[in-house]
Amino acid sequence: MAKERTRFVCQSCGADHPKWQGRCDGCGEWNTLVEESAAPRGPGPAGKAPLGRGIELVGLAGESAPPPRHLTGIAELDRVLGGGFVPASAVLVGGDPGIGKSTILLQAAARMSSAGKRVLYISGEEAVAQVRLRARRLGLQEAPMVLAAASALRDILASLEAEKDATLVVIDSIQTMWLDALDSAPGTVAQVRTCAFELIRCAKARGFALVLVGHVTKEGTLAGPRVLEHMVDATLYFEGDRGHQFRILRATKNRFGATDEIGVFEMTEGGLMEVTNPSALFLAERRGNISGSAVFAGLEGTRPVLVEVQALLSPSNGGSPRRQVVGWEGGRLSMLLAVLEARCNLTFAQADVYLNIAGGLRINEPAADMAVAAALVSAITDRPTDPDAVYFGEVGLSGEIRQVSQAEQRLREAQKLGFSAAVLPRRVARGNKAPAPIEGLRLTEVGHLADLVAPFAAGTLKREKARA
Repeated sequence: MAKERTRFVCQSCGADHPKWQGRCDGCGEWNTLVEESAAPRGPGPAGKAPLGRGIELVGLAGESAPPPRHLTGIAELDRVLGGGFVPASAVLVGGDPGIGKSTILLQAAARMSSAGKRVLYISGEEAVAQVRLRARRLGLQEAPMVLAAASALRDILASLEAEKDATLVVIDSIQTMWLDALDSAPGTVAQVRTCAFELIRCAKARGFALVLVGHVTKEGTLAGPRVLEHMVDATLYFEGDRGHQFRILRATKNRFGATDEIGVFEMTEGGLMEVTNPSALFLAERRGNISGSAVFAGLEGTRPVLVEVQALLSPSNGGSPRRQVVGWEGGRLSMLLAVLEARCNLTFAQADVYLNIAGGLRINEPAADMAVAAALVSAITDRPTDPDAVYFGEVGLSGEIRQVSQAEQRLREAQKLGFSAAVLPRRVARGNKAPAPIEGLRLTEVGHLADLVAPFAAGTLKREKARA
């Protein structure tokens, strides 16, 4: 009989180690190694294993029909998924506790079941009575979906194999699933990886769409198994603060649609409600006569979104000044402050800098550089930006303003919301055609960050002379 082997698996990245050690060599995390039993190796060399069947090889040229879709009845969710759930696909949904993962999936499951689809909701964390209580609070108690409270994987697979016409199966959550063939506890890498593989295999064989709910760590990444992101067809993340009314559903991976697509929801007493025009909602409470504020014309997937960038400067109490960022990358803020100091003769070394993206949205694209720079310059000169203008453009280390993608789409979104001006990089003619003008928008094209700073500095000098 082969000797049983043990291994130590990192619960953060899934790396294997032959013995225990305090720090994982794969991801650098401390105290994340857990002992797990490994399957014994079979006797004999691998070369004597029986050969498998040959696979069919086809050419690259050819046409394939797009996959069918099951609409959820929630337009924002369908947008992020790429048009709805694809049969025999696996979707991973992650987010902080209480952010709304179970709520949005319960709403989608209820609407799909009301449309005549067979939907199964299996909860490993809550009892059936608790799920019914949430459904009653959301007004979904009459939906013809079926519920179950179970965590034993063998029992769940036996029930799913007996289903003939299931359209959607929700597993809430994958960290609670447990297979008795493994010695490790539920939530470990071995349990989560094996349970997810068996559930995905069943979904591919039976043809239903599978949704796995995953927990996240304090850093915002999926807890334990990052290998799940490679096993599933789509990965969705819920972003936002539990104390904030807005929720952002973002697709970071999608084999059947666009990535970086977002859906915007508002948390209400009746559940998560769709926000069809997020730009108007993000700018609803904006005051245009306050210094340190600028409107950024961003792009999330295929959707243009306008958000307010807020900057605040306060005198530093000595030592190292603070750089606090919410909704943007802290390293990029430090780089932008260095460029403003080196190329535009502005000084931030004696001030604490606080930067916030209003509305709870997290911005990842470099096109926000010029809007952030405008908010910082407005804050340090104490002069408001143009309340009717939007800003976008990437800033280089030499202070140049670089082009960004889909400028026309950003400008049209600003025009639709009533803005009359835009500050953007210098547009380059394509071939012999000049850039098309946008009717109703006053465009200010800048090529260097100093051109953006000049109007604020001139206004500050005029005000100082008037005071003198």
